[in-house]
Amino acid sequence: MSDKITLNIEGKTVDCPVITGTEGDKAIDIGKLRAATGYITMDPGFGNTGSCKSAITYLDGDKGILRYRGIPIEHLAEKSSFTETAYLLIYGKLPDRKEMDAFSSSFNEHSMIHEDMKNFFDAYPSSAHPMAILSAMVCSMSAYYPDMIKENPTKEDIDRIAVQLLSKVRTICAFSYKKSIGEPFVYPRHDLMYVPNFLNMMFASPTRPYKLVEEAVQALKVLLILHADHEQNCSTSTVRLVGSSHANLYASISAGICALWGPLHGGANQAVIEMLEEIHADGGDVQKYVAKAKDKTSGFRLMGFGHRVYKNFDPRAKIIKQKADELLNKLGIHDPLLDIAKRLEEAALKDEYFIARKLYPNVDFYSGIILKAIGIPLKMFPVMFAIGRMPGWIAHWKEMIEDPTTKIGRPFQIYIGSPSRDYVPIEQRG
Repeated sequence: MSDKITLNIEGKTVDCPVITGTEGDKAIDIGKLRAATGYITMDPGFGNTGSCKSAITYLDGDKGILRYRGIPIEHLAEKSSFTETAYLLIYGKLPDRKEMDAFSSSFNEHSMIHEDMKNFFDAYPSSAHPMAILSAMVCSMSAYYPDMIKENPTKEDIDRIAVQLLSKVRTICAFSYKKSIGEPFVYPRHDLMYVPNFLNMMFASPTRPYKLVEEAVQALKVLLILHADHEQNCSTSTVRLVGSSHANLYASISAGICALWGPLHGGANQAVIEMLEEIHADGGDVQKYVAKAKDKTSGFRLMGFGHRVYKNFDPRAKIIKQKADELLNKLGIHDPLLDIAKRLEEAALKDEYFIARKLYPNVDFYSGIILKAIGIPLKMFPVMFAIGRMPGWIAHWKEMIEDPTTKIGRPFQIYIGSPSRDYVPIEQRG
């Protein structure tokens, strides 16, 4: 194939370079299209638009492949820790022992939040959604740690703020949960690793120690790894778009959290549980709801099936399904929602309607089961997603801010409003 494509529009010619990625994926660079021809491209939802070059995550939706920095997600879920995976995403390589020890110890150094920030929790009503609190608190960190904010941050500045955010976000999330149930905050412990520390802050109290269950720790660890990055999704694109104005990392991540909050993104696993509860309350007739999903007039949508990118089985769903089974078996939980989920999956995968449309279960289908089994309440589900996605957001902001060719994001539009018209004084408007 030629290294360029020539477009001829109304007698105006523009050469568009062809860009080829490491795995052979190709793009047509239309950066000069508007200047040369006056035309722009229209791509609602950006389903055919590449916004950047990135070396962080590779995703092949047709083949069901997901890799972080070249390493298959299956390897990381089985062998890695969440903090090691975070290091890999942010710095582009697996750490050696010295680097890993230093990275882990820095989490203890930055695990506490500024004591004055606790006043924010007091100001929120107990009914406040944890995502609202999380977004506000992350953005507010810029006021409490202003020395971290520089227009041209050094590598050391970025390293410090990255670790700070990764560590403090779990404390903020746990505190927001404690606020919602009216319990006192539980401070982080330096003798616990990342995931056990978070679970202890969530569920321990001054009068009730929390007993860590290894299967729960492992299931949550895997869940966080699976959510750590997913290429240019809605929230990651938001982080990069906001950051392209050279907004600081706190502001950019706060915007990403807001984008993640939506039920079509980070709130999807919550929607799955609500759907399973609806089916259970209605008698558990899976076939009835499969039929409703195929009926476009029913208004019912089968949540947790299909994906904007994957046209094959979501590789994360295979891993998380196994972890859900292991966790429930260990805890001795007979969850009717899991039974419904399994029957729903079996029925859909045998139905020609879903097969033809390649509507396979995605990661959200089983992740909610795991969170529910651990004891994490429904409104905290998108918060858990945010904790997991934090390394990916940081990695993309870092990659973008360190790239001298980055331009501020500024899409165009096709105007479809009224043509030019005169102003009419109010007295003459009939």
